[in-house]
Amino acid sequence: MNSPVKYPAPQGSAETKPFWDAATEGKLLIKRCTSCGEAHYFPRALCPFCFSDQTVWEESKGEGEIYSYSLMRKSPTGPYAIGYVTLKEGPSVLTNFVDCDFGQLKIGTKVKVVFKPTDGGAPLPFFTVA
Repeated sequence: MNSPVKYPAPQGSAETKPFWDAATEGKLLIKRCTSCGEAHYFPRALCPFCFSDQTVWEESKGEGEIYSYSLMRKSPTGPYAIGYVTLKEGPSVLTNFVDCDFGQLKIGTKVKVVFKPTDGGAPLPFFTVA
């Protein structure tokens, strides 16, 4: 019998507060550097491409495609899949895949963000087949 997965509450900071506030509203935020124009994830104050501190929050559509994935069929908690999703906005996101048939997963599969509740904190973003 499968019991619902319980996710720990994320430990945010003042720097990531807008990200977690948006997640509570079902929105996925990324950062964009206004110096070089590159979008990045996980949101942070300094651009990982040019190291500028001129970054702004931007709402992602939460849509992308699987770049790479790994399926773990045997684990104490049951099968799970992790991988990288390349968002339409450009950055790649390391994530878990949920609420889908893992047999459907393949490189290039279109996916979308879904938010899962946590133990008393902001929900966590994961991806499922679109």
